[in-house]
Amino acid sequence: MRNLVAVPVIMFAVILQSAMISRIYLLSGIADLPLVMLAAWALQDNVDSAWHWGIAFGLMVGFVSGIPWYVYVMGYGVVVALAQVLQKRVWHAPLLAMFTVTLLGTVVVCIISYLVLRIASVNIPIGDVLGLVVLPSVLLNMLLAIPVYAVMRDLSRWAYPSPEVE
Repeated sequence: MRNLVAVPVIMFAVILQSAMISRIYLLSGIADLPLVMLAAWALQDNVDSAWHWGIAFGLMVGFVSGIPWYVYVMGYGVVVALAQVLQKRVWHAPLLAMFTVTLLGTVVVCIISYLVLRIASVNIPIGDVLGLVVLPSVLLNMLLAIPVYAVMRDLSRWAYPSPEVE
């Protein structure tokens, strides 16, 4: 039953990303709401379904994106792995872990996308990619990180309530 909450949340996030968030540009970079939501979900204490969410987000975003689907599955897999490592090591500072996962996850997804486009013979200078796409995307994702973390923390506490100590 707990995992059923993922279906409407993931669908809502992908629809919101494709309909509204992707229309907000900073230079050539856009925010990646599913990545930020996945990072926030994977950093929660009681959550055991982060890998399921990562695969589902990757497939859904890959389906609506022009980039091949495996780019997002790989990139979001790295986000979940990084979040779980940091959650075990930096648990005293969850917002620091959230910023770190958001920053590194955004860079990983952008670099994987660039490499796939480069293999497909799309010639874009790496300086332009870093300056016009990656850095603005990181900034926009960082702006989303705190409110998304708060919402996902509340959602995880609702889906995975802690047992009351008597």
